[in-house]
Amino acid sequence: MVVDQMRWDFLYRYQDKYTAGGFKRLLREGYSCENTHINYSPSYTACGHTCVYTGSVPAVHGITGNNWFDIKENKYVYCTEDTTVKTVGSTSKAGLMSPRRMLTSTVTDELRLATNFRSKVIGIALKDRGSILPAGHAANAAYFYDPATGNWVTSTYYMQELPKWVQQFNDYKLPEKYMADNWNTLQPIERYIESTHDDKQYEGLFDGETKPVFTHKISNIKPTYKILAATPFGNTVTLKFAEGAILNEQMGAHDATDFLAVSLSSTDYVGHRFGPNSVENEDCYLRLDRDLADFFTFLDEHVGAGNYLFYLTADHGVAHVPDFNIEHKIPAGVFPIDTVLKQLETKLNQQYGDGKWLLSFENMQLYFNNPLLEERKVDRTAFKNTIRSFLTKFQGVAKVLDMENLSNELLEPRMKHDIANGYYPKRSGEMYVLYEPAWFDGMDKGTTHGTVYPYDTHIPLVWMGWHIKPGENHDDIHMTDIAPTVAALLHIQEPNGNVGKVITGLFQK
Repeated sequence: MVVDQMRWDFLYRYQDKYTAGGFKRLLREGYSCENTHINYSPSYTACGHTCVYTGSVPAVHGITGNNWFDIKENKYVYCTEDTTVKTVGSTSKAGLMSPRRMLTSTVTDELRLATNFRSKVIGIALKDRGSILPAGHAANAAYFYDPATGNWVTSTYYMQELPKWVQQFNDYKLPEKYMADNWNTLQPIERYIESTHDDKQYEGLFDGETKPVFTHKISNIKPTYKILAATPFGNTVTLKFAEGAILNEQMGAHDATDFLAVSLSSTDYVGHRFGPNSVENEDCYLRLDRDLADFFTFLDEHVGAGNYLFYLTADHGVAHVPDFNIEHKIPAGVFPIDTVLKQLETKLNQQYGDGKWLLSFENMQLYFNNPLLEERKVDRTAFKNTIRSFLTKFQGVAKVLDMENLSNELLEPRMKHDIANGYYPKRSGEMYVLYEPAWFDGMDKGTTHGTVYPYDTHIPLVWMGWHIKPGENHDDIHMTDIAPTVAALLHIQEPNGNVGKVITGLFQK
Protein backbone atom coordinates (compact mmCIF):
# COMPACT_ATOMS: atom_id res chain seq x y z
CA MET A 1 0.00 0.00 0.00
CA VAL A 2 1.22 3.44 -0.97
CA VAL A 3 -0.36 6.36 0.89
CA ASP A 4 0.06 9.31 -1.44
CA GLN A 5 1.87 12.26 0.19
CA MET A 6 2.21 10.55 3.59
CA ARG A 7 5.20 12.11 5.31
CA TRP A 8 6.94 9.80 7.83
CA ASP A 9 5.93 11.85 10.86
CA PHE A 10 2.21 11.28 10.19
CA LEU A 11 2.71 7.80 11.65
CA TYR A 12 3.14 9.49 15.02
CA ARG A 13 1.79 13.01 14.84
CA TYR A 14 -1.83 12.08 15.54
CA GLN A 15 -1.12 9.01 17.72
CA ASP A 16 -3.25 10.15 20.65
CA LYS A 17 -6.35 10.00 18.42
CA TYR A 18 -5.53 6.91 16.35
CA THR A 19 -7.46 3.74 17.11
CA ALA A 20 -5.85 0.51 18.33
CA GLY A 21 -6.52 -1.29 15.04
CA GLY A 22 -5.05 1.07 12.42
CA PHE A 23 -1.67 2.78 12.46
CA LYS A 24 -1.09 1.68 16.06
CA ARG A 25 -1.60 -1.96 15.13
CA LEU A 26 0.74 -1.54 12.19
CA LEU A 27 3.51 -0.23 14.45
CA ARG A 28 2.73 -2.67 17.25
CA GLU A 29 2.74 -5.81 15.12
CA GLY A 30 4.95 -4.61 12.29
CA TYR A 31 8.58 -3.88 11.49
CA SER A 32 9.17 -0.17 10.92
CA CYS A 33 12.06 1.16 8.85
CA GLU A 34 12.17 4.57 10.51
CA ASN A 35 14.83 6.18 8.34
CA THR A 36 13.54 5.49 4.83
CA HIS A 37 14.20 8.15 2.20
CA ILE A 38 13.60 8.72 -1.48
CA ASN A 39 16.97 8.67 -3.25
CA TYR A 40 16.26 10.61 -6.43
CA SER A 41 14.67 13.85 -7.59
CA PRO A 42 11.99 14.90 -8.38
CA SER A 43 9.89 13.39 -5.58
CA TYR A 44 6.62 13.19 -7.48
CA THR A 45 3.77 10.66 -7.57
CA ALA A 46 4.59 8.75 -10.77
CA CYS A 47 8.29 8.50 -9.92
CA GLY A 48 7.52 7.28 -6.40
CA HIS A 49 5.06 4.57 -7.36
CA THR A 50 7.43 3.36 -10.06
CA CYS A 51 10.41 3.30 -7.69
CA VAL A 52 8.57 1.35 -4.97
CA TYR A 53 7.74 -1.45 -7.41
CA THR A 54 10.84 -1.44 -9.66
CA GLY A 55 13.52 -0.91 -7.02
CA SER A 56 14.93 1.58 -9.48
CA VAL A 57 15.28 5.31 -10.11
CA PRO A 58 14.14 7.60 -12.95
CA ALA A 59 17.61 7.45 -14.52
CA VAL A 60 16.92 3.77 -15.19
CA HIS A 61 13.14 3.19 -15.24
CA GLY A 62 12.48 6.35 -17.26
CA ILE A 63 9.50 7.77 -15.34
CA THR A 64 11.07 11.17 -14.72
CA GLY A 65 7.92 12.93 -13.52
CA ASN A 66 4.16 12.90 -13.75
CA ASN A 67 4.75 14.80 -16.98
CA TRP A 68 7.86 15.64 -18.93
CA PHE A 69 8.97 17.11 -22.23
CA ASP A 70 9.96 14.15 -24.34
CA ILE A 71 12.99 14.97 -26.48
CA LYS A 72 12.32 12.15 -28.94
CA GLU A 73 8.62 12.97 -29.39
CA ASN A 74 9.24 16.75 -29.16
CA LYS A 75 6.20 17.32 -26.98
CA TYR A 76 4.84 17.20 -23.44
CA VAL A 77 3.78 13.72 -22.40
CA TYR A 78 1.96 12.27 -19.41
CA CYS A 79 3.58 9.30 -17.70
CA THR A 80 0.90 6.71 -18.55
CA GLU A 81 -0.80 8.23 -21.59
CA ASP A 82 -1.35 5.81 -24.46
CA THR A 83 -3.54 6.75 -27.42
CA THR A 84 -3.34 3.22 -28.84
CA VAL A 85 -5.75 1.94 -26.18
CA LYS A 86 -9.31 2.79 -25.19
CA THR A 87 -11.26 3.26 -21.98
CA VAL A 88 -13.08 0.25 -20.58
CA GLY A 89 -15.97 1.14 -18.27
CA SER A 90 -16.94 4.57 -19.57
CA THR A 91 -16.97 6.64 -22.75
CA SER A 92 -14.49 9.22 -21.41
CA LYS A 93 -10.77 9.43 -22.17
CA ALA A 94 -9.83 8.43 -18.62
CA GLY A 95 -8.71 4.98 -19.73
CA LEU A 96 -6.34 5.97 -22.53
CA MET A 97 -3.54 4.74 -20.32
CA SER A 98 -0.95 1.97 -20.04
CA PRO A 99 2.47 1.27 -18.45
CA ARG A 100 4.32 1.37 -21.79
CA ARG A 101 6.47 4.39 -20.95
CA MET A 102 7.96 2.53 -17.95
CA LEU A 103 11.22 0.97 -19.16
CA THR A 104 11.84 -1.72 -16.55
CA SER A 105 9.99 -4.60 -14.92
CA THR A 106 8.29 -4.37 -11.54
CA VAL A 107 8.31 -6.84 -8.67
CA THR A 108 4.72 -7.56 -9.67
CA ASP A 109 5.95 -8.49 -13.17
CA GLU A 110 8.62 -10.70 -11.64
CA LEU A 111 6.00 -12.49 -9.52
CA ARG A 112 3.96 -13.22 -12.63
CA LEU A 113 7.08 -14.54 -14.38
CA ALA A 114 8.14 -16.65 -11.40
CA THR A 115 4.78 -18.45 -11.22
CA ASN A 116 4.37 -18.85 -14.98
CA PHE A 117 1.61 -16.22 -14.77
CA ARG A 118 -0.51 -18.18 -12.29
CA SER A 119 -0.25 -15.33 -9.77
CA LYS A 120 -2.89 -12.63 -10.02
CA VAL A 121 -1.66 -9.04 -9.96
CA ILE A 122 -4.12 -6.16 -9.67
CA GLY A 123 -3.47 -2.44 -9.19
CA ILE A 124 -6.05 -0.13 -7.61
CA ALA A 125 -5.97 3.63 -7.08
CA LEU A 126 -8.06 6.71 -7.76
CA LYS A 127 -5.14 8.01 -9.85
CA ASP A 128 -4.36 6.08 -13.01
CA ARG A 129 -0.61 6.39 -12.42
CA GLY A 130 -1.02 5.10 -8.87
CA SER A 131 -2.62 1.94 -10.21
CA ILE A 132 -0.94 1.27 -13.56
CA LEU A 133 2.73 1.74 -12.68
CA PRO A 134 2.69 -0.49 -9.55
CA ALA A 135 0.73 -3.23 -11.33
CA GLY A 136 3.44 -3.42 -13.98
CA HIS A 137 3.44 -4.55 -17.59
CA ALA A 138 2.08 -8.08 -17.15
CA ALA A 139 -0.73 -7.36 -14.68
CA ASN A 140 -4.13 -8.98 -14.84
CA ALA A 141 -5.73 -5.59 -14.28
CA ALA A 142 -5.22 -2.01 -13.19
CA TYR A 143 -8.35 -0.15 -12.09
CA PHE A 144 -8.63 3.58 -11.53
CA TYR A 145 -11.30 6.21 -11.00
CA ASP A 146 -13.08 8.16 -13.71
CA PRO A 147 -14.12 11.51 -12.18
CA ALA A 148 -16.45 12.17 -15.11
CA THR A 149 -18.69 9.21 -14.30
CA GLY A 150 -17.80 8.05 -10.78
CA ASN A 151 -16.93 4.62 -12.20
CA TRP A 152 -13.91 2.42 -11.72
CA VAL A 153 -12.45 1.94 -15.18
CA THR A 154 -9.51 0.34 -16.91
CA SER A 155 -7.89 0.20 -20.34
CA THR A 156 -8.00 -2.14 -23.31
CA TYR A 157 -4.33 -2.75 -22.53
CA TYR A 158 -5.69 -5.17 -19.89
CA MET A 159 -9.13 -6.28 -21.07
CA GLN A 160 -12.02 -5.55 -23.42
CA GLU A 161 -14.80 -5.52 -20.82
CA LEU A 162 -15.05 -4.89 -17.09
CA PRO A 163 -15.59 -8.01 -14.95
CA LYS A 164 -19.15 -8.39 -13.76
CA TRP A 165 -18.18 -7.65 -10.16
CA VAL A 166 -16.65 -4.28 -11.17
CA GLN A 167 -19.78 -3.40 -13.12
CA GLN A 168 -21.88 -4.26 -10.07
CA PHE A 169 -19.61 -2.23 -7.81
CA ASN A 170 -20.02 0.77 -10.12
CA ASP A 171 -23.78 0.27 -10.00
CA TYR A 172 -23.73 0.74 -6.21
CA LYS A 173 -22.81 4.41 -6.81
CA LEU A 174 -20.73 4.61 -3.62
CA PRO A 175 -19.30 8.05 -4.54
CA GLU A 176 -22.84 9.47 -4.52
CA LYS A 177 -23.54 7.92 -1.13
CA TYR A 178 -20.39 9.30 0.48
CA MET A 179 -20.79 12.73 -1.10
CA ALA A 180 -24.43 13.07 -0.04
CA ASP A 181 -23.33 14.33 3.38
CA ASN A 182 -21.05 17.23 4.22
CA TRP A 183 -17.49 16.82 5.49
CA ASN A 184 -17.37 17.46 9.21
CA THR A 185 -14.53 16.63 11.58
CA LEU A 186 -14.57 13.06 12.88
CA GLN A 187 -13.92 14.28 16.42
CA PRO A 188 -14.76 17.59 18.13
CA ILE A 189 -12.67 20.21 16.37
CA GLU A 190 -11.16 21.46 19.64
CA ARG A 191 -9.32 18.12 19.92
CA TYR A 192 -7.31 18.82 16.77
CA ILE A 193 -4.44 20.38 18.68
CA GLU A 194 -1.77 19.03 16.29
CA SER A 195 -3.12 21.39 13.63
CA THR A 196 -3.17 25.11 13.11
CA HIS A 197 -6.35 27.23 13.43
CA ASP A 198 -8.99 26.16 10.93
CA ASP A 199 -9.38 29.52 9.21
CA LYS A 200 -6.13 30.26 7.38
CA GLN A 201 -6.00 32.40 4.25
CA TYR A 202 -3.17 30.32 2.76
CA GLU A 203 -5.33 27.20 2.54
CA GLY A 204 -7.25 26.36 -0.62
CA LEU A 205 -11.01 26.42 -1.08
CA PHE A 206 -13.64 24.10 -2.46
CA ASP A 207 -15.88 25.57 -5.15
CA GLY A 208 -18.44 27.92 -3.62
CA GLU A 209 -16.54 28.44 -0.36
CA THR A 210 -15.41 31.80 0.95
CA LYS A 211 -13.33 30.36 3.81
CA PRO A 212 -11.38 27.09 4.11
CA VAL A 213 -13.19 25.95 7.24
CA PHE A 214 -15.38 23.13 8.48
CA THR A 215 -18.13 22.31 7.73
CA HIS A 216 -17.20 21.69 4.07
CA LYS A 217 -20.47 21.52 2.17
CA ILE A 218 -19.30 18.99 -0.38
CA SER A 219 -22.84 17.79 -1.03
CA ASN A 220 -23.45 21.10 -2.83
CA ILE A 221 -20.48 20.78 -5.19
CA LYS A 222 -21.17 19.67 -8.75
CA PRO A 223 -20.14 17.52 -10.46
CA THR A 224 -20.31 15.20 -7.47
CA TYR A 225 -17.89 12.59 -8.75
CA LYS A 226 -14.91 14.86 -9.30
CA ILE A 227 -14.66 16.17 -5.75
CA LEU A 228 -14.61 12.71 -4.13
CA ALA A 229 -10.82 12.39 -4.49
CA ALA A 230 -10.27 15.64 -2.58
CA THR A 231 -12.03 14.28 0.52
CA PRO A 232 -11.14 11.45 2.93
CA PHE A 233 -13.99 9.42 1.46
CA GLY A 234 -11.98 8.77 -1.67
CA ASN A 235 -9.73 6.53 0.43
CA THR A 236 -12.77 4.78 1.89
CA VAL A 237 -14.21 4.00 -1.55
CA THR A 238 -10.79 2.80 -2.76
CA LEU A 239 -10.47 0.31 0.10
CA LYS A 240 -14.02 -0.92 -0.41
CA PHE A 241 -13.11 -1.56 -4.04
CA ALA A 242 -9.93 -3.35 -2.94
CA GLU A 243 -12.02 -5.63 -0.72
CA GLY A 244 -14.22 -6.35 -3.71
CA ALA A 245 -11.18 -7.34 -5.75
CA ILE A 246 -9.93 -9.74 -3.05
CA LEU A 247 -13.31 -11.44 -2.73
CA ASN A 248 -14.34 -11.62 -6.35
CA GLU A 249 -10.95 -12.45 -7.81
CA GLN A 250 -10.33 -14.91 -4.94
CA MET A 251 -6.95 -13.36 -4.29
CA GLY A 252 -4.91 -15.41 -1.85
CA ALA A 253 -7.20 -18.41 -2.26
CA HIS A 254 -5.10 -20.62 -4.55
CA ASP A 255 -1.62 -22.14 -4.65
CA ALA A 256 0.23 -19.18 -6.19
CA THR A 257 0.95 -15.91 -4.39
CA ASP A 258 -1.22 -12.99 -5.53
CA PHE A 259 -0.30 -9.31 -5.35
CA LEU A 260 -2.74 -6.46 -4.73
CA ALA A 261 -1.09 -3.05 -5.22
CA VAL A 262 -3.26 -0.36 -3.61
CA SER A 263 -2.58 3.36 -3.60
CA LEU A 264 -4.62 5.81 -1.53
CA SER A 265 -4.74 9.11 -3.40
CA SER A 266 -7.03 11.34 -1.33
CA THR A 267 -4.33 12.17 1.21
CA ASP A 268 -2.45 13.87 -1.63
CA TYR A 269 -5.41 15.89 -2.87
CA VAL A 270 -6.30 17.01 0.66
CA GLY A 271 -2.69 17.79 1.47
CA HIS A 272 -2.14 19.89 -1.65
CA ARG A 273 -5.26 21.95 -1.05
CA PHE A 274 -4.95 22.57 2.69
CA GLY A 275 -1.36 21.76 3.70
CA PRO A 276 0.12 19.35 6.26
CA ASN A 277 -0.72 21.49 9.30
CA SER A 278 -4.39 21.88 8.51
CA VAL A 279 -7.34 20.46 10.43
CA GLU A 280 -8.39 18.89 7.12
CA ASN A 281 -5.14 16.96 6.86
CA GLU A 282 -5.43 15.70 10.43
CA ASP A 283 -9.03 14.65 9.89
CA CYS A 284 -8.07 12.84 6.70
CA TYR A 285 -5.52 10.74 8.61
CA LEU A 286 -7.87 10.04 11.49
CA ARG A 287 -10.41 8.72 9.01
CA LEU A 288 -7.74 6.76 7.15
CA ASP A 289 -6.71 5.19 10.45
CA ARG A 290 -10.23 3.82 10.89
CA ASP A 291 -10.37 2.69 7.28
CA LEU A 292 -7.09 0.81 7.75
CA ALA A 293 -8.39 -0.86 10.90
CA ASP A 294 -11.44 -2.07 8.96
CA PHE A 295 -9.24 -3.23 6.08
CA PHE A 296 -6.92 -5.20 8.39
CA THR A 297 -9.96 -6.88 9.96
CA PHE A 298 -11.21 -7.77 6.49
CA LEU A 299 -7.84 -9.30 5.57
CA ASP A 300 -7.76 -11.28 8.82
CA GLU A 301 -11.21 -12.70 8.14
CA HIS A 302 -10.93 -13.41 4.41
CA VAL A 303 -7.23 -14.17 3.90
CA GLY A 304 -6.21 -15.09 7.44
CA ALA A 305 -3.97 -13.31 9.93
CA GLY A 306 -0.40 -14.28 9.17
CA ASN A 307 -1.25 -15.41 5.65
CA TYR A 308 -0.72 -12.04 3.99
CA LEU A 309 2.29 -9.76 3.74
CA PHE A 310 1.37 -6.09 4.06
CA TYR A 311 3.62 -3.09 3.71
CA LEU A 312 2.75 0.59 3.92
CA THR A 313 4.87 3.34 2.43
CA ALA A 314 4.45 6.63 0.53
CA ASP A 315 5.41 7.97 -2.87
CA HIS A 316 6.69 11.25 -1.41
CA GLY A 317 6.24 13.63 1.51
CA VAL A 318 5.09 17.24 1.54
CA ALA A 319 6.33 20.76 2.30
CA HIS A 320 4.79 23.13 4.80
CA VAL A 321 2.75 25.88 3.19
CA PRO A 322 5.29 28.72 2.85
CA ASP A 323 3.04 31.28 4.55
CA PHE A 324 2.67 28.89 7.50
CA ASN A 325 6.46 28.84 7.88
CA ILE A 326 6.70 32.60 7.51
CA GLU A 327 3.94 33.01 10.08
CA HIS A 328 6.24 31.21 12.53
CA LYS A 329 9.44 33.04 11.46
CA ILE A 330 10.85 30.09 9.50
CA PRO A 331 12.41 30.99 6.11
CA ALA A 332 10.26 29.92 3.14
CA GLY A 333 8.75 31.27 -0.03
CA VAL A 334 7.05 30.74 -3.38
CA PHE A 335 9.24 31.34 -6.41
CA PRO A 336 7.44 33.31 -9.20
CA ILE A 337 8.59 30.95 -11.92
CA ASP A 338 6.30 32.16 -14.73
CA THR A 339 7.39 35.78 -14.33
CA VAL A 340 11.05 34.88 -14.04
CA LEU A 341 10.98 32.62 -17.11
CA LYS A 342 9.51 35.46 -19.20
CA GLN A 343 12.33 37.71 -17.99
CA LEU A 344 14.86 34.99 -18.82
CA GLU A 345 13.49 34.61 -22.34
CA THR A 346 13.84 38.38 -22.82
CA LYS A 347 17.44 38.17 -21.61
CA LEU A 348 18.23 35.29 -24.00
CA ASN A 349 16.61 37.12 -26.93
CA GLN A 350 18.68 40.21 -26.19
CA GLN A 351 21.91 38.21 -26.02
CA TYR A 352 21.42 35.55 -28.70
CA GLY A 353 18.75 36.96 -30.99
CA ASP A 354 15.01 36.42 -31.23
CA GLY A 355 13.78 32.87 -30.82
CA LYS A 356 12.17 30.39 -28.48
CA TRP A 357 15.33 29.36 -26.65
CA LEU A 358 13.60 27.35 -23.90
CA LEU A 359 11.09 24.67 -24.77
CA SER A 360 9.88 23.92 -21.27
CA PHE A 361 10.33 24.15 -17.52
CA GLU A 362 9.18 20.89 -15.95
CA ASN A 363 10.23 18.94 -12.86
CA MET A 364 12.42 21.90 -11.82
CA GLN A 365 14.37 21.48 -15.06
CA LEU A 366 14.93 23.74 -18.06
CA TYR A 367 14.65 22.14 -21.49
CA PHE A 368 16.66 23.84 -24.25
CA ASN A 369 15.65 24.32 -27.86
CA ASN A 370 18.70 22.40 -29.02
CA PRO A 371 18.00 22.61 -32.78
CA LEU A 372 17.91 26.42 -32.44
CA LEU A 373 21.17 26.45 -30.49
CA GLU A 374 22.80 24.35 -33.23
CA GLU A 375 21.33 26.47 -36.02
CA ARG A 376 22.62 29.73 -34.47
CA LYS A 377 25.92 28.06 -33.49
CA VAL A 378 25.50 29.16 -29.88
CA ASP A 379 28.20 28.07 -27.44
CA ARG A 380 26.42 25.77 -24.95
CA THR A 381 28.73 26.60 -22.06
CA ALA A 382 28.22 30.34 -22.50
CA PHE A 383 24.46 29.80 -22.89
CA LYS A 384 24.31 27.83 -19.65
CA ASN A 385 26.40 30.40 -17.81
CA THR A 386 24.01 33.14 -18.93
CA ILE A 387 21.07 31.22 -17.51
CA ARG A 388 22.91 30.34 -14.30
CA SER A 389 24.00 33.90 -13.56
CA PHE A 390 20.51 35.24 -14.30
CA LEU A 391 18.55 32.79 -12.14
CA THR A 392 20.85 32.68 -9.13
CA LYS A 393 20.26 36.40 -8.57
CA PHE A 394 16.75 35.63 -7.32
CA GLN A 395 15.83 34.95 -3.74
CA GLY A 396 14.81 31.33 -3.30
CA VAL A 397 17.22 29.87 -5.87
CA ALA A 398 20.14 28.07 -4.24
CA LYS A 399 21.93 26.78 -7.35
CA VAL A 400 21.34 26.18 -11.04
CA LEU A 401 22.97 22.90 -12.01
CA ASP A 402 24.27 21.68 -15.35
CA MET A 403 22.69 18.23 -15.63
CA GLU A 404 25.01 17.23 -18.47
CA ASN A 405 28.06 17.92 -16.31
CA LEU A 406 26.66 17.23 -12.87
CA SER A 407 29.81 15.49 -11.65
CA ASN A 408 31.65 18.82 -11.84
CA GLU A 409 29.08 20.77 -9.82
CA LEU A 410 29.90 21.84 -6.26
CA LEU A 411 27.03 20.36 -4.29
CA GLU A 412 26.46 18.32 -1.15
CA PRO A 413 27.21 14.71 -2.22
CA ARG A 414 23.87 13.15 -1.27
CA MET A 415 21.94 15.86 -3.12
CA LYS A 416 24.14 15.45 -6.18
CA HIS A 417 23.63 11.69 -6.06
CA ASP A 418 19.84 12.03 -5.80
CA ILE A 419 19.58 14.58 -8.60
CA ALA A 420 21.76 12.37 -10.82
CA ASN A 421 19.43 9.44 -10.09
CA GLY A 422 16.58 11.47 -11.58
CA TYR A 423 18.37 12.29 -14.83
CA TYR A 424 17.33 10.39 -17.96
CA PRO A 425 18.63 12.44 -20.92
CA LYS A 426 15.81 11.68 -23.38
CA ARG A 427 13.21 12.87 -20.86
CA SER A 428 15.09 15.35 -18.65
CA GLY A 429 16.11 18.96 -19.01
CA GLU A 430 19.59 20.40 -19.42
CA MET A 431 19.62 22.50 -16.23
CA TYR A 432 18.13 21.87 -12.78
CA VAL A 433 16.91 24.72 -10.57
CA LEU A 434 17.64 23.83 -6.95
CA TYR A 435 15.49 25.94 -4.65
CA GLU A 436 16.41 26.88 -1.12
CA PRO A 437 14.82 24.65 1.56
CA ALA A 438 11.09 25.35 2.05
CA TRP A 439 10.83 27.15 -1.31
CA PHE A 440 8.89 25.90 -4.33
CA ASP A 441 7.32 27.39 -7.43
CA GLY A 442 3.89 28.07 -8.78
CA MET A 443 1.31 27.99 -5.95
CA ASP A 444 -0.34 30.88 -4.11
CA LYS A 445 -2.38 28.64 -1.78
CA GLY A 446 -1.82 25.15 -0.45
CA THR A 447 1.42 23.29 -0.92
CA THR A 448 3.37 20.77 -2.99
CA HIS A 449 6.44 18.51 -3.05
CA GLY A 450 9.21 17.41 -5.40
CA THR A 451 12.51 18.52 -3.87
CA VAL A 452 15.50 16.63 -2.45
CA TYR A 453 14.83 17.92 1.07
CA PRO A 454 13.70 15.67 3.96
CA TYR A 455 10.15 16.98 4.20
CA ASP A 456 9.62 15.62 0.67
CA THR A 457 11.79 12.50 0.91
CA HIS A 458 11.39 11.02 4.43
CA ILE A 459 8.62 8.44 4.05
CA PRO A 460 7.11 5.70 6.22
CA LEU A 461 7.91 2.05 5.56
CA VAL A 462 6.24 -0.51 7.82
CA TRP A 463 5.92 -4.25 7.18
CA MET A 464 3.34 -6.49 8.84
CA GLY A 465 2.06 -10.05 8.60
CA TRP A 466 3.58 -13.08 6.87
CA HIS A 467 7.12 -13.84 8.16
CA ILE A 468 7.37 -10.40 9.79
CA LYS A 469 8.43 -10.04 13.43
CA PRO A 470 7.73 -6.79 15.31
CA GLY A 471 10.58 -4.33 15.55
CA GLU A 472 12.15 -1.25 14.05
CA ASN A 473 15.45 -0.04 12.71
CA HIS A 474 17.03 3.31 11.99
CA ASP A 475 19.38 2.19 9.23
CA ASP A 476 19.79 4.31 6.13
CA ILE A 477 17.14 2.73 3.89
CA HIS A 478 15.99 3.91 0.49
CA MET A 479 12.74 3.62 -1.39
CA THR A 480 14.62 1.47 -3.92
CA ASP A 481 15.07 -1.20 -1.20
CA ILE A 482 11.38 -2.11 -1.05
CA ALA A 483 11.08 -4.13 -4.28
CA PRO A 484 14.19 -6.30 -3.77
CA THR A 485 13.08 -7.00 -0.20
CA VAL A 486 9.67 -8.19 -1.41
CA ALA A 487 11.44 -10.30 -4.02
CA ALA A 488 13.71 -11.84 -1.38
CA LEU A 489 10.77 -12.66 0.88
CA LEU A 490 9.00 -14.36 -2.03
CA HIS A 491 12.18 -16.07 -3.34
CA ILE A 492 11.77 -14.53 -6.78
CA GLN A 493 14.05 -12.49 -9.03
CA GLU A 494 14.33 -8.78 -8.33
CA PRO A 495 13.07 -6.39 -11.06
CA ASN A 496 15.39 -6.09 -14.04
CA GLY A 497 16.36 -2.45 -13.39
CA ASN A 498 16.72 -2.83 -9.63
CA VAL A 499 19.41 -0.77 -7.88
CA GLY A 500 18.16 -1.32 -4.31
CA LYS A 501 19.36 -3.66 -1.59
CA VAL A 502 17.51 -6.15 0.61
CA ILE A 503 16.52 -4.86 4.06
CA THR A 504 18.27 -7.58 6.04
CA GLY A 505 16.74 -6.60 9.37
CA LEU A 506 13.46 -8.15 8.26
CA PHE A 507 15.14 -11.56 8.05
CA GLN A 508 16.87 -11.54 11.42
CA LYS A 509 15.69 -14.21 13.86
